[in-house]
Amino acid sequence: MLKKNVETFIGCDCEYEEAEVVLFGAPFDSTTSFRPGARFGSAAIRHESFGLETYSPYQDKDLLDAKVFDSGDLELCFGSAVSALEDIEARTRTILEDGKMPILLGGEHLVTLGAVRAVFEKYPDLHIIHFDAHADLREDYLGAKLSHACVMRRCHELVGDGRIHQFCIRSGDREEFTFAKEHTDMHRFSFDGLADVVQCLKEAGVPVYFTIDLDCLDPAAFPGTGTTEAGGVSFIQLLEAILQVCDLQILGADINELAPMLDNSGVSTATACKVLRELLLALAR
Repeated sequence: MLKKNVETFIGCDCEYEEAEVVLFGAPFDSTTSFRPGARFGSAAIRHESFGLETYSPYQDKDLLDAKVFDSGDLELCFGSAVSALEDIEARTRTILEDGKMPILLGGEHLVTLGAVRAVFEKYPDLHIIHFDAHADLREDYLGAKLSHACVMRRCHELVGDGRIHQFCIRSGDREEFTFAKEHTDMHRFSFDGLADVVQCLKEAGVPVYFTIDLDCLDPAAFPGTGTTEAGGVSFIQLLEAILQVCDLQILGADINELAPMLDNSGVSTATACKVLRELLLALAR
């Protein structure tokens, strides 16, 4: 049984036995390719969440009515991506075995791979919905196959062709976009096509893992991330997309790539808090 964290995300303090959703952090950014700092994202989100209401006027739901347990951050080995991913996978597996939904807070985007491994192990017909500015489909980055720039390529090796649905993608090398044409369902620049994808997956009744790299947001709204890319979506567009996706059979999800010290205004952390609140409420049954 997991123990409650000392400082929880606001409203996420029910007991583990009662919880339907379990939140945990993976403060890891050792493969970050540009500006580091995402390892501090999960703790910043918890701390700053107390500037947020538990009630969402967007959904007319309140976190006080949801059954969410916050188990805090994992203690990860910053020097080993292999070790960090194993720990994330183990925590995700424990949560799934206890009949609960894991929600992971990064950290850099590589942390998603650990959670996907555990979910895929239990649900081999898994599909992935991926919101991001970057394709993350490199075979390797400077020789490293375990990198946040390669995370969707590693996930593809698990789930196979046609099961990764990518949205808002506006950056990557040529080979990544060539690979995507043959192996993933990539939607560039926006959420165009999301409604059709959601409808198809809903009719098929397949399990889904949902990963949100917050740099899908435009840097005007979210500058506090390691690799900003102009041309992103707004908070409202992201919220509307989250609500669509959460109508599916979601088995696990994550939010990643907040680097709080890269935005001294605090706007990026406040935005990440609100995205997490809306995701948790959208997944609450």
